[in-house]
Amino acid sequence: MKLKEAACPLGRPRAFDCEKALDAALLVFWEKGYEGASLADLTRAMGINRPSLYAAFGNKEALFRKVLDRYLAKASLTMQEAFREPTARGVVEHWLRLNADNLTDPKRPRGCLVVHGALVCGDESSPIRQELIARREAGQAAFLERFKRAKAEGDLPPESDPAGLARFVSAVTYGMAVEAMNGASRAELRSLARTALKAWPV
Repeated sequence: MKLKEAACPLGRPRAFDCEKALDAALLVFWEKGYEGASLADLTRAMGINRPSLYAAFGNKEALFRKVLDRYLAKASLTMQEAFREPTARGVVEHWLRLNADNLTDPKRPRGCLVVHGALVCGDESSPIRQELIARREAGQAAFLERFKRAKAEGDLPPESDPAGLARFVSAVTYGMAVEAMNGASRAELRSLARTALKAWPV
């Protein structure tokens, strides 16, 4: 799953660093969610005023979409690393271990932007909620294709259900994000991952 990082619009020079501004906005959205992040929060963190934000990134929704692209471009590198494992079980084991480490990285906010960015929101924010659903489904689809291949190659039992396994991995992944938000430690999340792997078909 390849995702492009968002960049600032071209055409005229900016008086600020767009990359740093997007990273600052990312942290605000990550910590407060889409609706919880006010324009005042965003402009303060980005070090710009509202006219500059609108000129460079569009409105709040457009800014969030750019931030989401940036977030997932980095997350996709983790998925690509896990997908290099030769077996489906190895892919999942590697993925969950990296997920536990990333979710508890002391240099980053807890949890996952794609999970808690807009799980519940008002009608005006519904497009963002739908966008996040689509992004989560895209990740699940990547696992589904990998598990279909594993079944075809005999790496999974003939009676295995690739779609069910992909949904299982997604549920564990996002459940770990919720646990991280609740304060679970890295060791606890790794233990959760090991427990989940006991359900893997043999």
